[in-house]
Amino acid sequence: MNFILVGLHTSALPTSSYSDNTTFYVWAAFFNVVLTFGMETSFFRFFSHSKEKDRVFSTAFIALTLSTILFLIGVLVFRDFFINLVDLPSDYFYILFGILIMDTLVVVPFAYLRATNRPVKFAAIKIINIVIVVLLNFYFLWFVKEYPRFSPQIILDNYTDADKVKYIFIANLVASGVTLLMLLPYFFKSKIDFSTTLFKQMWKYGWPVMVAGIAFVINENLDKLLLKDMLSESVMGAYAGCYKLAVFMTIFVQAFKMGAEPFFFNHAQQENAKQTYAQILTYFVIFGCLIMVVLISFIDVFKELLIRNEDYWITISIVPIILLANLFLGIYHNLSIWYKLTDKTRMGMYISIFGAIVTIVFNFALIPVIGFIAAAWATLAAYGGMMLISYFLGKRYYPVPYDLKKIGFYLLISIVISAISFIYFRENYLAGAAFVTLFLLIIAMAERRDLKQILKK
Repeated sequence: MNFILVGLHTSALPTSSYSDNTTFYVWAAFFNVVLTFGMETSFFRFFSHSKEKDRVFSTAFIALTLSTILFLIGVLVFRDFFINLVDLPSDYFYILFGILIMDTLVVVPFAYLRATNRPVKFAAIKIINIVIVVLLNFYFLWFVKEYPRFSPQIILDNYTDADKVKYIFIANLVASGVTLLMLLPYFFKSKIDFSTTLFKQMWKYGWPVMVAGIAFVINENLDKLLLKDMLSESVMGAYAGCYKLAVFMTIFVQAFKMGAEPFFFNHAQQENAKQTYAQILTYFVIFGCLIMVVLISFIDVFKELLIRNEDYWITISIVPIILLANLFLGIYHNLSIWYKLTDKTRMGMYISIFGAIVTIVFNFALIPVIGFIAAAWATLAAYGGMMLISYFLGKRYYPVPYDLKKIGFYLLISIVISAISFIYFRENYLAGAAFVTLFLLIIAMAERRDLKQILKK
């Protein structure tokens, strides 16, 4: 559904307005990390080991609720400072912080659903949230303008075609409110039982995760803000739009992370846990490489489907680099289990800070020299470096028998095929189909033993 929205937004908004949309969600990502202060990951860690699970839930929930209330008071008192900080109009600002407050309050209930293996309910609520966002986006950005006679007069009296981006934020605000209402029963699921001792332990475990999260936001989003300041809003909007062409890889990585994190914690005590982690990474890489080959082989098809406004296409060259960077990020998420299981979250923080430094240095040094493409290379360098560092440190503290030969083989083959396709066979869809078929045959040959076992089962 978010895939559909990219086409709607890039068609309805000029690149400069898409820049405002990107800035809004960059700050949303930053404050989301600060407001949750690593409590989600800390919740998984302590919930999976504790016999007093209700106390873990209650402590985490109360901590986040109180901190959110304090944040709200701080924002109201120092609103002028925050408005200047985010560099957004005041009405965008109030919508942003309304979304942040509601989304923070549901972090622990959502984590509880994941930790207790309730994926259907978790997915149902998430999907309802997205459906609301999508329907309201289409209503405000397309339906009201095309079919005004079917809209209430109050909507028509307040509707403006000059500020369409605002309706994207309103849609998100409404969806967050509905999500909060659906999760209200979990606010009362346990007694008020706040353990100061437990909170200190959870804070000690979680604050490095928060710092790592801030560094991740820098890695993921600083390039967009810098492009806006160092080049132009138009280039930044085009860059952010083409960045969305990596949406399938992003969804794959995010979906994997949501399922894998509680799984890794819950299976840590099993005898064959490390072998399971190794096998999971291998299959993650196979699927990730396949996604990359398909997207790059048919990049112009996806470009036409997702981004119909040709003004955005000036930055299309970033897509192969961003796809590989996101694949490296997914591998890093797999590898990072070592510092979460060994309670060495500070190591994860240091790795993320390293990535942030790489991002900052590359962007400031290279954007003035080679333009927007520098931002894509900075992202690849940051995530690639984090992946390698995490592997070598994990090998020392929590060795997992990863099949490096197989993983390296798939990465190399997919990169070579993707590069040949993008550089020499753009818009040649027969060649693209041939490349995808070739990669599928390579997978079938290399994995024939496992495939036979799966088919037998």
